[in-house]
Amino acid sequence: MSALHGAFARARAERRAALVGYLPSGFPTQAEGIALACAMVGAGVDVVEVGLPYSDPLMDGPVIQAAVHRALTGGSSVAHVLGTVEAVAATGAPTLVMSYWNPIERVGVEAFARRLAAAGGVGVITPDLPPDEAGDWITASDAAHLDRVFLVAPSSTQERIAAVAAATTGFVYAASTMGVTGARASVGGGARDLVARVRAVTDLPVAVGLGVSTGEQAAEVAGYADGVIVGSAFIQRILDAPDHGAAVAAVADLAAELAEGVRRPVAAAPQTYL
Repeated sequence: MSALHGAFARARAERRAALVGYLPSGFPTQAEGIALACAMVGAGVDVVEVGLPYSDPLMDGPVIQAAVHRALTGGSSVAHVLGTVEAVAATGAPTLVMSYWNPIERVGVEAFARRLAAAGGVGVITPDLPPDEAGDWITASDAAHLDRVFLVAPSSTQERIAAVAAATTGFVYAASTMGVTGARASVGGGARDLVARVRAVTDLPVAVGLGVSTGEQAAEVAGYADGVIVGSAFIQRILDAPDHGAAVAAVADLAAELAEGVRRPVAAAPQTYL
């Protein structure tokens, strides 16, 4: 069992969903970003996604784009991302990288996998890499013992969902709605159905992202998914904070609220993650 599967299994044993938090590396600065991610873990986040800043983030909404722009203008690099991963992984929380495919390809697929594993990373989420074009990544991630996370959306056909699940080794990332990332007043109505469609073809954990920003929404999603992914809401709290100390407090408060939400009773039967 990988460290990532272990986090989902522990959450499941507690009859709750796992809480996954996202922050881009280098935002607001590398040192501040590390402190913020560690505060998230201390307040109840189970798994951390470290975003690799990229200049053309097609899937990201305005909040994440603002954070990524700030990280890039501050000089964030792949080396900084790996340093962030190493520091956050030291908390004991499984730490993944969320990256578009171009930066990984530029570094070199095998080199990136080796460097991430050496930094203590447990896997990579690749939102724009379709499984049928992921042969090099499958080989490199297997060699480095990294988990792969691919995405499905409400528009995905059942055939596509099966192909994504077959290539995934970590958890299946279920995008709750079509469109870019961002906090919303409600989670996409098709998310529950999408999770059910994924579970029809795999025993892997299924985590829902895009739109969750409150404890109530986290509780709702935790009622049918194995994981709840939150990114934009954390970033908005940081953007709104007047200084670093206030940002740390705001992020910890939100993490605690979300952690309480995912800890409300989950009705689904326990699953075993291999």
